[in-house]
Amino acid sequence: QVQLVNSGGGLVQAGGSLRLSCAASGSGFNINDMGWYRQTPGKQRELVATITRSGIANYADSVKGRFTISRDNAKNTVYLQMNSLKPEDTADYYCNVRSSNYLGSLTSWGQGTQVTVSS
Repeated sequence: QVQLVNSGGGLVQAGGSLRLSCAASGSGFNINDMGWYRQTPGKQRELVATITRSGIANYADSVKGRFTISRDNAKNTVYLQMNSLKPEDTADYYCNVRSSNYLGSLTSWGQGTQVTVSS
């Protein structure tokens, strides 16, 4: 099992910034890709950003230039710096971690953290 603990999120005015973090723990696993997804009521969960272990990042078009994903491999932690926030960024944000061990691969989800951007 890989456990994920989120922090960050909250309420911010449009144009403001927030930082999310997600720490992964679990013995015997190699942490591979890490990322963030978001979901609003009635809609499917959508990709925000992902980052490989070597630091290659991928972003949704809607957040390019405003959000930055990064990670600390020594701490098994992924971060999402969100700048120039817009009301349409309001959603529940979920950390996603792909890991592997001798048995195979595993995808884990964090509990979700709410981000609300007021206009």
